[in-house]
Amino acid sequence: MAERGTSARKLLARGAAALSPAELLAILLGSGVRGASALDMGRNLLAQAGSLNALLASDLAAVPGLGPAKRARIVAALELARRALREELTARTALAGPRDSAAFLKAQLLHKPYEVFACLFLDNRHRVLAFEELFRGTLDGASVHPREVVRASLKHNAAAVILAHNHPSGVAEPSAADRNITHQLRDALQLVGVRVLDHLVVGAGEPVSMAARGLI
Repeated sequence: MAERGTSARKLLARGAAALSPAELLAILLGSGVRGASALDMGRNLLAQAGSLNALLASDLAAVPGLGPAKRARIVAALELARRALREELTARTALAGPRDSAAFLKAQLLHKPYEVFACLFLDNRHRVLAFEELFRGTLDGASVHPREVVRASLKHNAAAVILAHNHPSGVAEPSAADRNITHQLRDALQLVGVRVLDHLVVGAGEPVSMAARGLI
């Protein structure tokens, strides 16, 4: 508890950026378990996972000593960060470039333990209209139905879309199936006057842009 209090005082005195990931986790955990302080648990969690990104993508329920309340705090903090990024992006007049959309979509999809297909809907000035997770699947993939993507695009009166999905395995390389559904969606959306600007594959590291690879 003393180490957790020290981390909290450091945060208040110097700001969150001054704390290590383990110290931030200690504050979220609140308390330790027998034989390990909250800071010890934070360090152990990071060591077991290998990185902060890997920890957030892992099954926290399987971590010894991490009860429901502690898991809930970590998950809630991650969701708050996602929502803050979403608010920031939608408040902008327009996307400044591919990095904006890539950073946003990575934050939304990276830590999902299952595959998710989502769309970022834009107007004709590339201002963000909405973000929607349209399909969820297993680790083997998600079934994407072009008619549902068209329907959502019309609902938001979108002029353009950025497609995105995650690879829970961490390997962001587009598959043959990814290329195929991208072409199907491009052709279907083109019929209703909606442009597909990109399809981003989110995994470990930077998202892979299929537009940058000439695959759109």
